[in-house]
Amino acid sequence: MNDLQIRNLRPDEISLAIEWAAAEGWNPGRYDAACFAIPDAQGFFVGEIDGEPAATVSCVNYDDRFAFLGFYIVRADLRGSGHGLRIWNAAIAHAGSRVIGLDGVVAQQDNYRKSGFQLAYANIRYGGVVAAPVKPPADVVALDTIPFALVEADDTTIFPARRSAFLRAWINAPGHVGRALLRDGKLAAWGVIRPCRTGSKIGPLVADDRTAAEAIVQALLASVDGEVFLDVPAVNREAIALAEALGLKPVFETARMYTGAIPPLRIDRVFGVTSFELG
Repeated sequence: MNDLQIRNLRPDEISLAIEWAAAEGWNPGRYDAACFAIPDAQGFFVGEIDGEPAATVSCVNYDDRFAFLGFYIVRADLRGSGHGLRIWNAAIAHAGSRVIGLDGVVAQQDNYRKSGFQLAYANIRYGGVVAAPVKPPADVVALDTIPFALVEADDTTIFPARRSAFLRAWINAPGHVGRALLRDGKLAAWGVIRPCRTGSKIGPLVADDRTAAEAIVQALLASVDGEVFLDVPAVNREAIALAEALGLKPVFETARMYTGAIPPLRIDRVFGVTSFELG
């Protein structure tokens, strides 16, 4: 077996993992790379053989307790050669004692269990063209006009770690559009839509209830044309109902898994996952 040399991807090289993800049909966002580098610039890895990339993986450490693993890809002609396990182990080692989350392809669940991951729930990607989006409610406003502290605090109810710098970058990235809904001065719903290789993807989409989520979706849809994708926790029945009401169809599914206990989260408020790669 040729020797696999594993090293960190520099922030300007993370686009390699993005391109490989696109080739696998995962449909990443067009400006994901710059945002993904922010939480943990040392969290992206490449395995090389004779200087050529053979495998990628990321394990982003958000804080001293939580990390998220993604971009686990071995070049098609090298699969089954043990390279995947070596780069996987490097990513796991980077997380140290942290609890690790991932969104893995369903077929690999058994392999992830061997590394200590346990299934939490499924995430389902819905996609399609929304035939006739209605006019968004007048009380929906641009997300960047809301005090960031409100968004930051609300995000802690649905994600296992603080990710303030990442959220700022995500909201303000080129082509990203964010909307928010206030009720009695409180943040009732917010979301971001971004351009992807195919169509646009909504995520995150966080809301107190389906009515608030739908208001944000309609406002976000008003800013784009073509196909739209929404990644929905299967355990949130109201989110599933919203996706179906929009006429979207299931196109892909992942297994959200963790290696240990995470803080209690309001998954009932998650109407759209931020990304399968970073959680």
